[in-house]
Amino acid sequence: MSGHSKWATIKRKKGAADAKRGQVFTRLTREIVMAAREGGGDPDSNFRLRLAVEKARAQNMPKENIERAIKRGTGEGKDGVVYEEVMYEGYAPNGVAVLIECVTENRNRTVAEVRHMLSRSGGTLGEGGSVGWQFKRVAYFTVPGDEALVDKVFEIAVEAGADDVSYDDGEIEITGPVESFKTLSDALRANNLNPDEGGLRMVANQEMDLSVDDTLQVLRALDNIEELDDVQNIYHNMRISDEAMAALEEE
Repeated sequence: MSGHSKWATIKRKKGAADAKRGQVFTRLTREIVMAAREGGGDPDSNFRLRLAVEKARAQNMPKENIERAIKRGTGEGKDGVVYEEVMYEGYAPNGVAVLIECVTENRNRTVAEVRHMLSRSGGTLGEGGSVGWQFKRVAYFTVPGDEALVDKVFEIAVEAGADDVSYDDGEIEITGPVESFKTLSDALRANNLNPDEGGLRMVANQEMDLSVDDTLQVLRALDNIEELDDVQNIYHNMRISDEAMAALEEE
């Protein structure tokens, strides 16, 4: 499992991610808006939207809020707010490359907040292309299950175009080329395998190793950045060791 995924898994287990309900709804709303804009307003034919709606329901987001977000994404909304996806590049402490994915209606505000948070933690905001070359975009899914399910998922995923299937602590992680996203999502759904997560994400071409203390310093900095309302995802090229994982779980 990648460093990004390990970090996200621990945060989810501890309930640390999106601790404030208002922040939860803000991020879920923006994900629904962007998913509907990208693939249309029908969750049955738009896998990204279906996942976003399922996550919103799991957080008890009111039905009318979900419907309003879908309409905003398809252009049927009447509030006039237009969101866009923006990717910022830079370095966290200790030279860790980061990509910060945001959804915003005000680029000037967002870039100022991201720059401030990075600088405060000892990092720097870079120019476009400064670290992006160290990552690649992939189709990505996680399926809940035990080790007994891995072989079945492996066969289904590889046949549908996956490059890699791995297992760690109750989650099966699947990655593949961007163009395999639809075939993978259709194959999983056809076999009654319901992903906890699914979409396109950035993964590091090569991960870097840090000491436990330096790893925790970086993760604390990324946690602070992730508190910004406009930040949807953060990707990094740091490997999280088992020792750092154990220390993180104890915090």
